[in-house]
Amino acid sequence: MNLADMLSYADIHDLSRIAGTYDCECNDHSKHELIQSILSRVGRSDVFERYVDELTIEDIRFLNSLLFDQRGSFSLEELLARVQQSKFVKDEADTDWNPREMITRFKHRGWLFNGHSQQTRYLFQIPADLKRRFITALSKRFEERMLLTDEPSVYRDEQKLILDDIWHFLHYLQDQEVMLTSELVMYKRNLQQILERLAVREEPVGKTAWRFGYGRMFRDYPNRFSFIYDYCYFSDLITEHHQVLALTERGKAAVIENRKEDPVHVYRFWLRLYKGPIPQLQSIVQWLNRLGGSWVTLSSLKETLGPLIRPFYYDSADAILEQRILQMMMHLGLLRIGEDEHKGTVIQISKLGSRIIEGTYVPDENPLVLDV
Repeated sequence: MNLADMLSYADIHDLSRIAGTYDCECNDHSKHELIQSILSRVGRSDVFERYVDELTIEDIRFLNSLLFDQRGSFSLEELLARVQQSKFVKDEADTDWNPREMITRFKHRGWLFNGHSQQTRYLFQIPADLKRRFITALSKRFEERMLLTDEPSVYRDEQKLILDDIWHFLHYLQDQEVMLTSELVMYKRNLQQILERLAVREEPVGKTAWRFGYGRMFRDYPNRFSFIYDYCYFSDLITEHHQVLALTERGKAAVIENRKEDPVHVYRFWLRLYKGPIPQLQSIVQWLNRLGGSWVTLSSLKETLGPLIRPFYYDSADAILEQRILQMMMHLGLLRIGEDEHKGTVIQISKLGSRIIEGTYVPDENPLVLDV
């Protein structure tokens, strides 16, 4: 529903509070006058944009968690959890901060409403037309920070190579018996043989301080291949039975039929796999799609989107954006990464990437449970 619809269902006390927020001059005993006055004020671009400009970074993080969520309603517990996520560790010196105050403030501005039916009265909704206006207003703000550049002379564009490499991995397992350690990890000889077959070369993982959070096999295999392995495992293409890595019946059928995976399915799996450590992942990808249609600098993306990303243990927001999001999006064929002589690293969303991102949504209640 749009704002006008939600206002019509709101009681007169809620309308009076919203009208007071916007300094509306009207008869606060008339529901019709209150609604018309609120719509008139909120409908003015200068008034709406002023309130958007006054948003704190916590407000923007919370709002960002709602804008690209296609569900219509949220429980109070869900909203409180999202407000809590908007307060990063470095911000938590404010001991008087109360998550409920943000929800109350959004309600008083007419940005959140309780449902009107018996089934939705304890749920919260954001007006659909305000969602669109928020996205437009924030896009304008973010675009002003983007540093555009010409197409670089050299850039990496992996297109659909990850689909080819999933195919190569499955064909290797058809031809080889691969034994696993007691921890269900391939021995170095087999791993090296597989990595040499792939179009995008990676080195085996060395001894590092930590590797966890980004997949079931992330600790043991390099970034891109661990993702390929996890995709095949959770898609029931491979099995680890009695410490032997082999194709499942579904995997054998894919090899026999010479069938390659659907890039949309691979992208959806990445969202599910990585949104545990990066709860904001889906919204960040949506912003990248809006901001990266032309070549833009990595530095301007970090400055703009970095504050929206919650650090994950030793991964800073910048590291998550660069290594976990942009690098993986390049591996998925969603964007290109190049180098500009004067402006450093630059990126651009590919046409394939834009098409996949715009047409794909993964609900937050659809988690990927890692059996580790």
